[in-house]
Amino acid sequence: MSSEVFWTRRLRWRLRGAWMWPVFALLTLGDGLLLHYLPPNRSGVRIVPGLIIASFANLFLIGVIAPFIARRLATRERQASKVEGREPIPREVLLDRSASVLLVLATIGLVVAGLGNRPVIVSETRATEDNAHLVETYVNAHGTAEVKANLQTANSKRLAEGYFRTCINLNDRSKAFCMYVNTKKRTVVPDRSTRPNAAEFGGGF
Repeated sequence: MSSEVFWTRRLRWRLRGAWMWPVFALLTLGDGLLLHYLPPNRSGVRIVPGLIIASFANLFLIGVIAPFIARRLATRERQASKVEGREPIPREVLLDRSASVLLVLATIGLVVAGLGNRPVIVSETRATEDNAHLVETYVNAHGTAEVKANLQTANSKRLAEGYFRTCINLNDRSKAFCMYVNTKKRTVVPDRSTRPNAAEFGGGF
């Protein structure tokens, strides 16, 4: 009877501590999608690489960090159960709980990092759009016929936040009509140099 009670309790503990792998599967998928749609970096991450990165990261939490925490908790639990005169929580349950909490915290951290990076991306996108609008307006008002005809070749190099060097290729592709654009002050100043961005900086964007 005592053996039956022991295994019944053990099974009950295991059922109560069976969250780790379902949480791993769910949050790994969620983390992969977060890396793609709400990336913590400016370049972003594709879905498949995002899922691979999330899988390895979460496996590291489960295989390395969670066991370390569970061992520390198991030691404290044995001491506490002796003092309180009760059966200690099995180490498997402590491992399961530790891993589940770590996985949830990692996902929350990923959301926070993605949200923190979002304003930067939006700000850069807005500045790029403002730059294009200012350049088009300036060229239409002051550009030569040659520059207006080549407006679609415009390319920009960001020199600082809200500050660009935008060049429009001339018929002689070794030369360009370039401007310094400040989207914050909304000013456009022609550059005396006719060196294209590719020649000046090694490439534009």
